[in-house]
Amino acid sequence: MTSPSSRSSSVIARTYPVLLFTLACYTVIGLQMAVVPLFVHRTLGYSAALAGFAVSAQYLATLATRTWAGNRLDTSGARPVVTIGLIVGALSGVMLAVSALFASESALSLGLLLVGRILLGFSESWVAVGVIIWNMHRAGAENSAAVISWNGVCSYGGIALGAPIAAMIFSSHAMFGGLVGVGLLSTLLFAVCIPHALRQQTTRPAPQTGPKPGFATIFRAIMPYGCALGAGSVGFGAIVSCLTLYFNDRNWSGAAIALAVFGGFFVLTRFVFSSTIRKIGGERVALISMGVETLGLLIIAGGPSPILANIGAALTGVGFSLVFPALGVLAIERLGAENRGVALGGFSVFLDLAIGASGPGLGMIIPIWGFPTLFVVAAAFCAIGFFLTFTLPKNSHAASA
Repeated sequence: MTSPSSRSSSVIARTYPVLLFTLACYTVIGLQMAVVPLFVHRTLGYSAALAGFAVSAQYLATLATRTWAGNRLDTSGARPVVTIGLIVGALSGVMLAVSALFASESALSLGLLLVGRILLGFSESWVAVGVIIWNMHRAGAENSAAVISWNGVCSYGGIALGAPIAAMIFSSHAMFGGLVGVGLLSTLLFAVCIPHALRQQTTRPAPQTGPKPGFATIFRAIMPYGCALGAGSVGFGAIVSCLTLYFNDRNWSGAAIALAVFGGFFVLTRFVFSSTIRKIGGERVALISMGVETLGLLIIAGGPSPILANIGAALTGVGFSLVFPALGVLAIERLGAENRGVALGGFSVFLDLAIGASGPGLGMIIPIWGFPTLFVVAAAFCAIGFFLTFTLPKNSHAASA
């Protein structure tokens, strides 16, 4: 019998050449996330709201192109989809650098920057979904949960890696410092991946066993899983959007430490427990995860000290970590191997929507009821996700996945 450690090593060995594309993509996202709002607000002189929109433009583009990427994956295979995503990502870096060169023309500079952000959003959806499907073929369908989990580790690891690098480049007065340097590094990271992607063995789309289902059919099939995912993701949105503000409101120091604790326990949980999805099933893992996440958010809401807030952040990271892979495996199984791409693309839309809406939605609670109520509401959404998971349909198509 294959031991869990040898199975994990085998999965890593088969997937890491392609996982590098996810790491590069999300490192670029981290690079730009750290400096784009500063450039728009401080350098160009636009409002904080417009600076926030410049960040959100990427996620709106990702949301709009997820299902497009999924359909292309199911008809063309993974390599061309990922390669196109890498090329578009390189162009996004070029647009960012050119935007910085026209900083004296604020309207033109902002327009170029927004085009670059939209291109990066397109790149994210095509690279991220494409890499997951590519590695499912490389590692085998039985390792789908591990593939999704490792992709998430590279995603959040890339963002964590990119942000401090961008801060150093942006504050530099060297020839290639500032936003120009961030744009050029973004282009370079994508560009070096393109020939590597072309050298990798491609995947053949799984043969259709019947008529290709329409979008409405696909949406109905994945909606129960997507709704559970969306409800369980509100806690993540609360942490990312509001935890720093919560610490500031309480006059606590160490908000960055709390975010690092959340991220560290998120990654650690994926390292250690991703195999439990295969062992006990995605539904059980999702239920346990959302229960832990709910508890963590309630501790943050009621905690009278930063120590308890850090404990709550750690539990929230542990809980949220496996929600996406646990439910994602079930959603993909629901539609069969021949529709993996569109299933994963459509499923990911619910995550994008939840995170995108939770920031401004939860933010409206703050001036009326305060931060503790905000985290209680986030916990209530996680509890709803817990109960939605109980109602998930049984997968009649699992065998074909």
